[in-house]
Amino acid sequence: MKYVIINSSEVSSINFSEVLQTSTKTLRYNLDGTKTFVKYEGDQPSFLNGKTELIHAEIKTELAKETWTEEL
Repeated sequence: MKYVIINSSEVSSINFSEVLQTSTKTLRYNLDGTKTFVKYEGDQPSFLNGKTELIHAEIKTELAKETWTEEL
C-alpha cells in the first residue's frame, strides 16, 4: 500500500476509481483541514504525478504529528 498527502484544494482532482477511498466523505484531513491523503496499491495514479509516495511506516509517522492528531 502506498500513500500520498495532498492539499485540500486538490480533492476535486481525485479519481476515486484509482484509490482505496470511495468518496470525499472517506478522506481524513489534518486538524486545520488543509491537507488530506489517499492510499492505493500498485502504480501511482496519474492525477498524483510528481507527488511524494509514502509507505505505511512513513504515513504512520506523519499522522502521529501534532498537525494531524490532537494531543490528549
